[in-house]
Amino acid sequence: MIFLPTRAAALERLEDFVPHTVRYAGHRNFDLGAGKREGVSGLSPYIRTRLVTEEECTRAVLARHNARAPEKFLQEIAWRTYWKGWLEMRPNVWRQYLDTLAVQEKSRYYEEAIYGNTRIECFNHWANELVETGYLHNHARMWFASIWIFTLKLSWQLGADFFLRNLLDGDPASNTLSWRWVAGLHTPGKHYLARAENISKFTNGRFDPKGRLNESAPPLPMDFGPERQSLLLPPDPAPRGRIGHLMFPDDLAPPPDRLGKISATATFIPPVLETTPLVSAFLNGAVNDTLHRTHGRRLSGPFTSAISDWMSAEKLDSIVVSMPTVGFTKDFLDTEQLPVPPHFFVRDWDRKLWPHATAGFFKLKAALPKIHAALAPRRKDDLFPHV
Repeated sequence: MIFLPTRAAALERLEDFVPHTVRYAGHRNFDLGAGKREGVSGLSPYIRTRLVTEEECTRAVLARHNARAPEKFLQEIAWRTYWKGWLEMRPNVWRQYLDTLAVQEKSRYYEEAIYGNTRIECFNHWANELVETGYLHNHARMWFASIWIFTLKLSWQLGADFFLRNLLDGDPASNTLSWRWVAGLHTPGKHYLARAENISKFTNGRFDPKGRLNESAPPLPMDFGPERQSLLLPPDPAPRGRIGHLMFPDDLAPPPDRLGKISATATFIPPVLETTPLVSAFLNGAVNDTLHRTHGRRLSGPFTSAISDWMSAEKLDSIVVSMPTVGFTKDFLDTEQLPVPPHFFVRDWDRKLWPHATAGFFKLKAALPKIHAALAPRRKDDLFPHV
């Protein structure tokens, strides 16, 4: 797959895949190789930056199909939201991951794994594919993480870090919690074991690591019991005067119209994670595309002074910002100051789905039919809002 970092490319990919969403459930688990991705949408890098949003993808599918036929695809869109909502209520899981990662040493076995020099052919292939393309099929991600943890016996935190630095669609919530899920730490006692038979079946025999995998490993012991906090979502803000929209790479979508007319837009990329040149190029491209479409400005240098200069040049009175979720951007903003208190807003999609992410995915899954019914368009020609 080639991922052009533009909204136009995202919308084209969405439109092309919508007819195939009814067959998604039967095809999504097959990893047939980097050049054969017909069974999956390839939308995740665009959703990760919100060049196209979860709600837009959902509305596009519901404009063409009854919710039941593409149900599995619609649920998959909601998984990324579930991870974010779950982590919002347990921010200590993110902090514990970072603290543990900071003190771990990278052994020669770690080096063998990330450079694809293990005795497991399929694992080596996926390690190289990830580095070279910035993408892995979801099923391959699960196999890779399981082999990393249970066969190679490497730290899941180091594996999550390897993914986060290399994945075009990597974000703190879905990446961290997916690795914890594979390890058996998200749902205590339930882990994911990669099995040679399963790998052979869903790669159409491209790989068969029979006898090379630990297929009987127990889940990792619980590291700590994350306590759930209350989900505190700010009400819609009421910015006044000339309004500026400040964006970070986590959310490049426009703010809701109800917040008022936006007089100026700007982006800032926090220096929070050293990613690969491939990931950096995609994020920078997504930012540049957004600024081109919005006639905005890219800010750089010391954060506070950059914001002050922008506000002064545009004669702004207020700044609106999509509320950062638990992760690098939020950590960055917690240590920086804005010249004026920002008006944080929460997107309707997040506000509707996050409250259902208190435990496992089932509770959110049960709420989806009602949410989908409210989003289904009355007119079939209303396919892509806010183009």
